[in-house]
Amino acid sequence: MARTGFLADTPCRIWAIWVNCAGMDRPAAPRNLICVFFAAVLAWLPAAVALPRNPAAAGDVGARFSAAARRAGLRLLEGRHLLLASDRPVRAGDGVEELPAVFDQAFATWCRHFGIDPAAHADWKAVGCLMVDREQFRLAGLLPDDDQIPDFKNGFCEAGRFWLMDQSNPTYRRHLLLHEGVHAFTLTLRSSTAPSWYTEGIAEYLATHRVVPLDEGPPRFIQTPIPAAAPDVEQLGRIEVIRRGRATARAPALDDVFQTPPSAHQSLDAYAASWAAVALLAGHPAHAPAFATAEQAPLDDRFTARLRRTAGWDDTLASRNFDAFTDELDYGYDFSRSSIDWSQGSPLVAPARIDVDATRGWQNSGWSLAKEGRHRLVASGRVTVGAIADTTLESEPEGISLRWYRGRPVGRLLAAQWVERPADGGRPRFVVVGEGSQSEFTALTDGPLYLKINDAPGDLADNAGRLGVQVE
Repeated sequence: MARTGFLADTPCRIWAIWVNCAGMDRPAAPRNLICVFFAAVLAWLPAAVALPRNPAAAGDVGARFSAAARRAGLRLLEGRHLLLASDRPVRAGDGVEELPAVFDQAFATWCRHFGIDPAAHADWKAVGCLMVDREQFRLAGLLPDDDQIPDFKNGFCEAGRFWLMDQSNPTYRRHLLLHEGVHAFTLTLRSSTAPSWYTEGIAEYLATHRVVPLDEGPPRFIQTPIPAAAPDVEQLGRIEVIRRGRATARAPALDDVFQTPPSAHQSLDAYAASWAAVALLAGHPAHAPAFATAEQAPLDDRFTARLRRTAGWDDTLASRNFDAFTDELDYGYDFSRSSIDWSQGSPLVAPARIDVDATRGWQNSGWSLAKEGRHRLVASGRVTVGAIADTTLESEPEGISLRWYRGRPVGRLLAAQWVERPADGGRPRFVVVGEGSQSEFTALTDGPLYLKINDAPGDLADNAGRLGVQVE
Protein backbone atom coordinates (compact mmCIF):
# COMPACT_ATOMS: atom_id res chain seq x y z
CA MET A 1 0.00 0.00 0.00
CA ALA A 2 1.30 3.44 -0.88
CA ARG A 3 0.36 7.13 -0.74
CA THR A 4 2.07 10.31 -1.85
CA GLY A 5 0.56 13.28 -0.01
CA PHE A 6 2.01 13.02 3.50
CA LEU A 7 2.58 16.32 5.36
CA ALA A 8 6.24 15.89 6.22
CA ASP A 9 7.96 19.17 5.36
CA THR A 10 9.08 21.10 8.40
CA PRO A 11 8.08 24.50 6.92
CA CYS A 12 4.56 23.16 6.38
CA ARG A 13 4.31 21.97 9.97
CA ILE A 14 5.57 25.32 11.29
CA TRP A 15 3.03 27.16 9.15
CA ALA A 16 0.20 24.88 10.33
CA ILE A 17 1.13 25.46 13.97
CA TRP A 18 1.44 29.23 13.39
CA VAL A 19 -2.02 29.37 11.84
CA ASN A 20 -3.52 27.42 14.74
CA CYS A 21 -1.81 29.72 17.23
CA ALA A 22 -3.11 32.82 15.51
CA GLY A 23 -6.52 32.37 17.08
CA MET A 24 -5.27 32.11 20.68
CA ASP A 25 -6.67 34.66 23.11
CA ARG A 26 -3.35 36.25 24.12
CA PRO A 27 -1.57 39.56 23.44
CA ALA A 28 -0.04 39.53 19.96
CA ALA A 29 3.71 39.77 20.76
CA PRO A 30 3.92 37.13 23.53
CA ARG A 31 1.52 34.95 21.57
CA ASN A 32 3.77 35.07 18.52
CA LEU A 33 6.87 34.29 20.54
CA ILE A 34 5.16 31.29 22.13
CA CYS A 35 4.01 30.07 18.74
CA VAL A 36 7.46 30.35 17.22
CA PHE A 37 8.97 28.45 20.14
CA PHE A 38 6.48 25.58 20.04
CA ALA A 39 6.49 25.47 16.25
CA ALA A 40 10.25 25.05 16.20
CA VAL A 41 10.25 22.35 18.89
CA LEU A 42 7.30 20.33 17.59
CA ALA A 43 8.37 20.57 13.95
CA TRP A 44 11.93 19.53 14.74
CA LEU A 45 11.03 16.27 16.52
CA PRO A 46 9.41 14.37 13.62
CA ALA A 47 11.76 16.04 11.18
CA ALA A 48 14.62 14.27 12.92
CA VAL A 49 13.54 11.06 11.22
CA ALA A 50 11.47 12.33 8.28
CA LEU A 51 12.62 11.63 4.75
CA PRO A 52 12.53 13.93 1.76
CA ARG A 53 10.66 12.67 -1.28
CA ASN A 54 13.91 11.55 -2.90
CA PRO A 55 15.91 9.26 -0.61
CA ALA A 56 19.03 9.89 -2.68
CA ALA A 57 18.94 13.46 -1.42
CA ALA A 58 18.44 12.46 2.20
CA GLY A 59 21.81 13.78 3.40
CA ASP A 60 22.11 13.05 7.10
CA VAL A 61 18.52 11.81 7.45
CA GLY A 62 19.85 8.25 7.65
CA ALA A 63 22.07 9.23 10.56
CA ARG A 64 19.14 10.80 12.41
CA PHE A 65 16.98 7.74 11.69
CA SER A 66 19.73 5.45 12.95
CA ALA A 67 20.23 7.52 16.08
CA ALA A 68 16.51 7.44 16.89
CA ALA A 69 16.40 3.68 16.29
CA ARG A 70 19.39 3.05 18.52
CA ARG A 71 17.95 5.18 21.31
CA ALA A 72 14.84 3.00 21.15
CA GLY A 73 16.91 -0.19 21.30
CA LEU A 74 16.00 -1.30 17.78
CA ARG A 75 18.09 -3.47 15.44
CA LEU A 76 19.58 -1.69 12.46
CA LEU A 77 20.36 -3.46 9.21
CA GLU A 78 21.83 -1.59 6.27
CA GLY A 79 22.68 -2.28 2.65
CA ARG A 80 23.48 -0.02 -0.26
CA HIS A 81 19.82 0.80 -0.95
CA LEU A 82 18.02 0.00 2.32
CA LEU A 83 18.26 1.13 5.92
CA LEU A 84 16.01 -1.06 8.03
CA ALA A 85 15.09 -0.78 11.71
CA SER A 86 13.35 -3.62 13.51
CA ASP A 87 12.25 -4.65 16.97
CA ARG A 88 12.18 -8.33 15.95
CA PRO A 89 14.45 -10.32 18.30
CA VAL A 90 17.49 -11.90 16.70
CA ARG A 91 16.72 -15.46 15.65
CA ALA A 92 19.12 -17.67 13.73
CA GLY A 93 17.87 -18.60 10.29
CA ASP A 94 14.95 -16.16 10.13
CA GLY A 95 16.37 -14.41 7.06
CA VAL A 96 16.12 -10.91 8.51
CA GLU A 97 19.87 -10.26 8.35
CA GLU A 98 19.76 -11.03 4.60
CA LEU A 99 16.98 -8.57 3.77
CA PRO A 100 19.19 -5.57 2.83
CA ALA A 101 21.31 -7.70 0.48
CA VAL A 102 18.22 -9.16 -1.20
CA PHE A 103 16.75 -5.64 -1.46
CA ASP A 104 19.93 -4.43 -3.20
CA GLN A 105 19.66 -7.20 -5.79
CA ALA A 106 15.98 -6.44 -6.34
CA PHE A 107 16.82 -2.75 -6.86
CA ALA A 108 18.89 -3.69 -9.92
CA THR A 109 15.94 -5.68 -11.29
CA TRP A 110 13.58 -2.73 -10.79
CA CYS A 111 16.01 -0.46 -12.61
CA ARG A 112 16.11 -2.85 -15.57
CA HIS A 113 12.34 -3.01 -15.74
CA PHE A 114 12.02 0.77 -15.98
CA GLY A 115 15.11 1.32 -18.11
CA ILE A 116 16.88 3.23 -15.35
CA ASP A 117 20.67 3.24 -15.01
CA PRO A 118 21.39 1.95 -11.49
CA ALA A 119 24.78 3.65 -11.50
CA ALA A 120 23.04 7.00 -11.81
CA HIS A 121 21.18 6.26 -8.57
CA ALA A 122 23.90 4.50 -6.63
CA ASP A 123 23.11 6.66 -3.57
CA TRP A 124 19.36 5.93 -3.60
CA LYS A 125 18.30 4.47 -0.30
CA ALA A 126 14.90 3.69 1.20
CA VAL A 127 14.28 3.68 4.94
CA GLY A 128 12.07 0.97 6.37
CA CYS A 129 10.67 -0.23 9.68
CA LEU A 130 9.99 -3.93 10.27
CA MET A 131 7.69 -3.88 13.27
CA VAL A 132 6.46 -6.33 15.87
CA ASP A 133 5.16 -3.61 18.21
CA ARG A 134 3.99 -0.46 16.42
CA GLU A 135 3.90 1.57 19.62
CA GLN A 136 7.64 1.20 20.13
CA PHE A 137 8.23 2.83 16.74
CA ARG A 138 5.66 5.51 17.40
CA LEU A 139 7.30 6.46 20.69
CA ALA A 140 10.67 6.57 18.94
CA GLY A 141 9.30 9.05 16.39
CA LEU A 142 9.71 6.50 13.58
CA LEU A 143 6.00 5.89 12.94
CA PRO A 144 3.59 8.80 12.36
CA ASP A 145 0.37 9.05 14.34
CA ASP A 146 -2.77 7.33 13.10
CA ASP A 147 -4.23 10.60 11.83
CA GLN A 148 -1.23 11.14 9.53
CA ILE A 149 -1.10 7.83 7.66
CA PRO A 150 -3.84 5.28 6.99
CA ASP A 151 -4.32 2.37 9.31
CA PHE A 152 -2.63 -0.57 7.59
CA LYS A 153 -2.67 -4.30 8.22
CA ASN A 154 0.61 -5.39 6.64
CA GLY A 155 2.50 -2.49 5.11
CA PHE A 156 2.43 1.13 3.95
CA CYS A 157 4.81 3.33 1.99
CA GLU A 158 5.12 7.11 1.90
CA ALA A 159 7.67 8.31 -0.65
CA GLY A 160 11.05 6.85 0.33
CA ARG A 161 10.09 5.36 3.67
CA PHE A 162 7.89 2.42 4.52
CA TRP A 163 6.57 0.41 7.42
CA LEU A 164 5.62 -3.24 7.51
CA MET A 165 4.42 -5.59 10.17
CA ASP A 166 6.58 -8.59 10.90
CA GLN A 167 5.40 -11.93 9.52
CA SER A 168 5.92 -15.41 10.91
CA ASN A 169 6.87 -16.75 7.47
CA PRO A 170 10.30 -15.58 6.20
CA THR A 171 9.27 -15.91 2.55
CA TYR A 172 6.17 -13.76 2.98
CA ARG A 173 8.07 -11.25 5.14
CA ARG A 174 10.64 -10.84 2.36
CA HIS A 175 7.89 -10.42 -0.25
CA LEU A 176 6.17 -7.68 1.75
CA LEU A 177 9.46 -5.85 2.25
CA LEU A 178 10.13 -5.88 -1.50
CA HIS A 179 6.52 -4.91 -2.29
CA GLU A 180 6.89 -1.77 -0.16
CA GLY A 181 10.36 -1.27 -1.63
CA VAL A 182 8.87 -1.13 -5.14
CA HIS A 183 6.47 1.54 -3.91
CA ALA A 184 9.40 3.55 -2.53
CA PHE A 185 11.21 3.13 -5.85
CA THR A 186 8.30 4.23 -8.07
CA LEU A 187 7.19 7.04 -5.77
CA THR A 188 10.64 8.60 -5.73
CA LEU A 189 12.48 7.69 -8.92
CA ARG A 190 9.34 7.72 -11.11
CA SER A 191 7.19 10.20 -9.10
CA SER A 192 4.31 7.79 -9.53
CA THR A 193 0.72 8.89 -8.97
CA ALA A 194 -0.66 6.16 -11.24
CA PRO A 195 -3.99 4.40 -10.61
CA SER A 196 -4.01 1.87 -7.82
CA TRP A 197 -4.38 -1.15 -10.12
CA TYR A 198 -1.00 -0.29 -11.61
CA THR A 199 0.81 0.81 -8.44
CA GLU A 200 -0.25 -2.27 -6.48
CA GLY A 201 0.02 -4.57 -9.50
CA ILE A 202 3.56 -3.50 -10.39
CA ALA A 203 4.61 -3.76 -6.72
CA GLU A 204 3.34 -7.36 -6.63
CA TYR A 205 4.85 -8.13 -10.03
CA LEU A 206 8.34 -6.82 -9.23
CA ALA A 207 8.35 -8.19 -5.67
CA THR A 208 7.39 -11.76 -6.58
CA HIS A 209 10.55 -13.83 -6.47
CA ARG A 210 12.43 -16.80 -5.14
CA VAL A 211 15.86 -16.98 -3.55
CA VAL A 212 18.63 -19.51 -4.18
CA PRO A 213 20.89 -20.22 -1.18
CA LEU A 214 24.60 -19.90 -1.87
CA ASP A 215 27.54 -21.55 -0.15
CA GLU A 216 28.66 -18.17 1.15
CA GLY A 217 26.93 -14.84 1.64
CA PRO A 218 23.31 -13.89 1.12
CA PRO A 219 21.01 -15.85 -1.19
CA ARG A 220 20.59 -14.96 -4.85
CA PHE A 221 17.42 -13.03 -5.72
CA ILE A 222 15.53 -14.20 -8.81
CA GLN A 223 12.43 -12.34 -9.92
CA THR A 224 9.59 -14.72 -10.82
CA PRO A 225 6.67 -12.54 -11.98
CA ILE A 226 4.61 -15.74 -12.27
CA PRO A 227 5.89 -18.10 -9.57
CA ALA A 228 7.18 -21.46 -10.74
CA ALA A 229 6.08 -23.33 -7.62
CA ALA A 230 3.95 -22.68 -4.55
CA PRO A 231 6.83 -23.18 -2.04
CA ASP A 232 8.65 -20.24 -3.68
CA VAL A 233 5.90 -17.86 -2.53
CA GLU A 234 4.58 -19.30 0.72
CA GLN A 235 1.44 -17.53 2.03
CA LEU A 236 1.23 -15.25 -1.01
CA GLY A 237 -1.79 -17.02 -2.50
CA ARG A 238 -2.34 -14.77 -5.53
CA ILE A 239 -2.79 -17.67 -7.97
CA GLU A 240 -5.14 -19.48 -5.59
CA VAL A 241 -7.26 -16.33 -5.23
CA ILE A 242 -7.56 -15.97 -9.01
CA ARG A 243 -8.48 -19.62 -9.47
CA ARG A 244 -11.03 -19.46 -6.67
CA GLY A 245 -12.59 -16.41 -8.30
CA ARG A 246 -12.86 -18.22 -11.63
CA ALA A 247 -14.40 -21.27 -9.97
CA THR A 248 -17.04 -19.19 -8.20
CA ALA A 249 -17.83 -16.85 -11.12
CA ARG A 250 -16.42 -13.84 -9.22
CA ALA A 251 -13.35 -13.19 -11.37
CA PRO A 252 -13.12 -9.61 -12.71
CA ALA A 253 -12.77 -8.52 -16.31
CA LEU A 254 -9.69 -6.51 -17.24
CA ASP A 255 -11.78 -3.35 -17.40
CA ASP A 256 -12.99 -4.04 -13.85
CA VAL A 257 -9.36 -4.20 -12.73
CA PHE A 258 -8.58 -0.91 -14.49
CA GLN A 259 -11.36 0.75 -12.48
CA THR A 260 -10.35 -0.66 -9.09
CA PRO A 261 -10.62 2.10 -6.45
CA PRO A 262 -7.72 2.49 -3.99
CA SER A 263 -9.97 1.46 -1.10
CA ALA A 264 -10.44 -1.99 -2.67
CA HIS A 265 -6.83 -2.89 -1.97
CA GLN A 266 -7.72 -3.91 1.53
CA SER A 267 -8.60 -7.33 0.10
CA LEU A 268 -6.48 -10.11 -1.39
CA ASP A 269 -8.85 -10.29 -4.37
CA ALA A 270 -7.89 -6.78 -5.51
CA TYR A 271 -4.16 -7.41 -5.06
CA ALA A 272 -4.39 -10.69 -6.98
CA ALA A 273 -6.35 -9.14 -9.85
CA SER A 274 -3.97 -6.16 -10.11
CA TRP A 275 -0.97 -8.51 -10.14
CA ALA A 276 -2.61 -10.65 -12.83
CA ALA A 277 -3.29 -7.60 -15.01
CA VAL A 278 0.31 -6.41 -14.81
CA ALA A 279 1.65 -9.95 -15.30
CA LEU A 280 -0.40 -10.29 -18.48
CA LEU A 281 0.44 -6.86 -19.88
CA ALA A 282 4.15 -7.08 -19.08
CA GLY A 283 4.57 -10.72 -20.12
CA HIS A 284 2.26 -11.41 -23.05
CA PRO A 285 3.99 -10.78 -26.40
CA ALA A 286 0.87 -9.10 -27.83
CA HIS A 287 0.72 -6.49 -25.05
CA ALA A 288 4.22 -6.11 -23.60
CA PRO A 289 5.43 -3.52 -26.18
CA ALA A 290 2.50 -1.16 -25.59
CA PHE A 291 2.73 -1.62 -21.83
CA ALA A 292 6.46 -0.89 -21.79
CA THR A 293 5.89 2.22 -23.90
CA ALA A 294 3.22 3.46 -21.50
CA GLU A 295 5.53 2.86 -18.54
CA GLN A 296 8.19 5.10 -20.06
CA ALA A 297 5.73 8.01 -20.04
CA PRO A 298 4.77 9.72 -16.76
CA LEU A 299 3.23 7.35 -14.24
CA ASP A 300 0.39 9.73 -13.45
CA ASP A 301 -3.36 9.43 -13.01
CA ARG A 302 -3.80 9.28 -16.79
CA PHE A 303 -1.74 6.12 -17.09
CA THR A 304 -4.66 3.82 -17.99
CA ALA A 305 -6.03 6.19 -20.62
CA ARG A 306 -2.54 6.68 -22.05
CA LEU A 307 -2.00 2.90 -22.20
CA ARG A 308 -5.22 2.47 -24.14
CA ARG A 309 -4.10 5.11 -26.65
CA THR A 310 -0.66 3.58 -27.14
CA ALA A 311 0.17 2.31 -30.62
CA GLY A 312 -0.40 -1.44 -30.81
CA TRP A 313 -2.91 -1.58 -27.97
CA ASP A 314 -6.06 -3.63 -28.68
CA ASP A 315 -8.71 -3.37 -25.96
CA THR A 316 -10.74 -6.36 -27.18
CA LEU A 317 -7.69 -8.58 -27.50
CA ALA A 318 -6.34 -7.57 -24.08
CA SER A 319 -9.69 -8.30 -22.45
CA ARG A 320 -9.95 -11.74 -24.05
CA ASN A 321 -6.35 -12.63 -23.25
CA PHE A 322 -6.89 -11.60 -19.63
CA ASP A 323 -9.87 -13.93 -19.38
CA ALA A 324 -7.89 -16.78 -20.97
CA PHE A 325 -4.93 -16.09 -18.67
CA THR A 326 -6.95 -16.06 -15.45
CA ASP A 327 -8.87 -19.18 -16.53
CA GLU A 328 -5.72 -21.21 -17.25
CA LEU A 329 -3.44 -19.61 -14.64
CA ASP A 330 -1.28 -21.85 -12.51
CA TYR A 331 2.27 -22.00 -11.18
CA GLY A 332 4.86 -21.90 -13.94
CA TYR A 333 2.50 -20.39 -16.52
CA ASP A 334 4.55 -19.45 -19.58
CA PHE A 335 3.18 -17.03 -22.18
CA SER A 336 5.51 -18.42 -24.83
CA ARG A 337 3.72 -21.78 -24.55
CA SER A 338 0.22 -20.67 -23.63
CA SER A 339 -0.53 -17.62 -25.80
CA ILE A 340 -3.70 -18.11 -27.85
CA ASP A 341 -4.19 -17.74 -31.61
CA TRP A 342 -7.67 -16.18 -31.88
CA SER A 343 -7.96 -16.28 -35.69
CA GLN A 344 -11.29 -17.62 -36.92
CA GLY A 345 -9.93 -20.25 -39.30
CA SER A 346 -11.80 -21.85 -42.20
CA PRO A 347 -15.22 -23.53 -42.03
CA LEU A 348 -14.94 -27.28 -41.47
CA VAL A 349 -16.73 -28.79 -44.49
CA ALA A 350 -14.76 -32.06 -44.77
CA PRO A 351 -12.72 -34.28 -42.43
CA ALA A 352 -9.47 -32.64 -41.38
CA ARG A 353 -6.32 -33.89 -39.66
CA ILE A 354 -4.60 -31.79 -36.97
CA ASP A 355 -1.33 -32.31 -35.07
CA VAL A 356 -1.45 -31.36 -31.39
CA ASP A 357 1.86 -30.31 -29.81
CA ALA A 358 2.32 -31.72 -26.29
CA THR A 359 4.48 -28.73 -25.27
CA ARG A 360 1.83 -26.05 -25.80
CA GLY A 361 -1.45 -24.96 -24.28
CA TRP A 362 -4.65 -24.43 -26.26
CA GLN A 363 -3.90 -24.62 -30.00
CA ASN A 364 -6.13 -23.26 -32.72
CA SER A 365 -7.02 -26.12 -35.07
CA GLY A 366 -7.44 -23.72 -37.99
CA TRP A 367 -10.98 -24.98 -38.48
CA SER A 368 -14.15 -23.12 -37.50
CA LEU A 369 -17.29 -24.95 -36.38
CA ALA A 370 -20.91 -23.87 -36.79
CA LYS A 371 -23.02 -23.66 -33.66
CA GLU A 372 -25.03 -26.84 -32.98
CA GLY A 373 -23.14 -28.77 -35.66
CA ARG A 374 -22.41 -32.40 -34.82
CA HIS A 375 -18.80 -33.56 -34.99
CA ARG A 376 -16.66 -36.61 -34.32
CA LEU A 377 -13.10 -36.64 -33.08
CA VAL A 378 -10.59 -39.51 -33.36
CA ALA A 379 -7.08 -39.21 -31.90
CA SER A 380 -3.99 -41.40 -32.01
CA GLY A 381 -0.30 -41.29 -31.22
CA ARG A 382 1.90 -41.12 -28.13
CA VAL A 383 3.58 -38.26 -26.28
CA THR A 384 5.83 -37.94 -23.24
CA VAL A 385 4.54 -35.99 -20.25
CA GLY A 386 7.50 -35.62 -17.94
CA ALA A 387 9.01 -38.27 -15.70
CA ILE A 388 8.83 -39.84 -12.29
CA ALA A 389 12.35 -40.33 -10.95
CA ASP A 390 14.25 -41.74 -13.95
CA THR A 391 11.17 -43.11 -15.68
CA THR A 392 9.77 -41.14 -18.62
CA LEU A 393 5.98 -41.02 -18.65
CA GLU A 394 4.32 -41.75 -21.97
CA SER A 395 0.69 -41.07 -22.77
CA GLU A 396 -1.79 -41.92 -25.49
CA PRO A 397 -4.90 -39.75 -26.09
CA GLU A 398 -6.75 -41.21 -23.07
CA GLY A 399 -4.09 -39.94 -20.69
CA ILE A 400 -2.33 -41.68 -17.79
CA SER A 401 -3.82 -42.64 -14.43
CA LEU A 402 -0.61 -41.93 -12.49
CA ARG A 403 -1.06 -38.17 -12.63
CA TRP A 404 -4.17 -36.00 -12.80
CA TYR A 405 -4.68 -32.30 -13.43
CA ARG A 406 -7.93 -30.39 -12.91
CA GLY A 407 -9.96 -33.55 -12.60
CA ARG A 408 -8.63 -35.31 -15.72
CA PRO A 409 -5.69 -37.62 -16.43
CA VAL A 410 -2.52 -35.88 -17.53
CA GLY A 411 -1.88 -36.44 -21.24
CA ARG A 412 -5.54 -36.78 -22.18
CA LEU A 413 -6.50 -35.02 -25.41
CA LEU A 414 -8.95 -32.16 -24.84
CA ALA A 415 -11.04 -30.34 -27.45
CA ALA A 416 -12.74 -27.06 -26.59
CA GLN A 417 -14.34 -23.87 -27.85
CA TRP A 418 -14.04 -20.37 -26.49
CA VAL A 419 -17.47 -19.43 -25.11
CA GLU A 420 -18.24 -15.79 -24.35
CA ARG A 421 -21.27 -16.59 -22.19
CA PRO A 422 -20.87 -20.00 -20.56
CA ALA A 423 -24.15 -21.71 -19.65
CA ASP A 424 -23.14 -21.98 -15.98
CA GLY A 425 -22.20 -18.30 -15.74
CA GLY A 426 -18.89 -16.60 -15.09
CA ARG A 427 -16.35 -14.96 -17.35
CA PRO A 428 -15.67 -16.15 -20.94
CA ARG A 429 -13.55 -19.30 -21.04
CA PHE A 430 -12.63 -22.47 -22.89
CA VAL A 431 -15.36 -25.11 -22.50
CA VAL A 432 -14.34 -28.69 -23.21
CA VAL A 433 -16.60 -30.33 -25.82
CA GLY A 434 -14.72 -33.58 -26.40
CA GLU A 435 -11.84 -35.60 -24.98
CA GLY A 436 -9.85 -38.80 -25.23
CA SER A 437 -9.21 -41.06 -28.20
CA GLN A 438 -12.77 -40.86 -29.55
CA SER A 439 -15.68 -38.53 -28.86
CA GLU A 440 -18.72 -37.03 -30.49
CA PHE A 441 -19.90 -33.53 -29.61
CA THR A 442 -22.11 -30.63 -30.54
CA ALA A 443 -20.47 -27.26 -31.25
CA LEU A 444 -21.43 -24.75 -28.57
CA THR A 445 -20.82 -21.65 -30.67
CA ASP A 446 -19.67 -20.40 -34.05
CA GLY A 447 -15.91 -20.37 -33.88
CA PRO A 448 -12.63 -22.31 -33.94
CA LEU A 449 -11.99 -25.69 -32.38
CA TYR A 450 -9.06 -25.67 -29.93
CA LEU A 451 -7.03 -28.70 -28.88
CA LYS A 452 -4.37 -29.53 -26.27
CA ILE A 453 -3.20 -32.34 -24.05
CA ASN A 454 -4.18 -32.03 -20.41
CA ASP A 455 -1.24 -30.86 -18.29
CA ALA A 456 -0.33 -28.07 -15.91
CA PRO A 457 1.03 -24.97 -17.70
CA GLY A 458 4.26 -25.20 -15.72
CA ASP A 459 4.84 -28.79 -16.84
CA LEU A 460 4.52 -28.28 -20.59
CA ALA A 461 8.23 -27.61 -21.10
CA ASP A 462 9.29 -31.15 -20.25
CA ASN A 463 6.75 -32.77 -22.60
CA ALA A 464 7.53 -33.98 -26.10
CA GLY A 465 5.76 -35.31 -29.15
CA ARG A 466 2.45 -34.79 -30.94
CA LEU A 467 -0.92 -36.47 -31.16
CA GLY A 468 -2.70 -36.82 -34.47
CA VAL A 469 -6.38 -35.83 -34.46
CA GLN A 470 -9.00 -36.24 -37.15
CA VAL A 471 -12.11 -34.08 -36.88
CA GLU A 472 -15.15 -34.62 -39.06
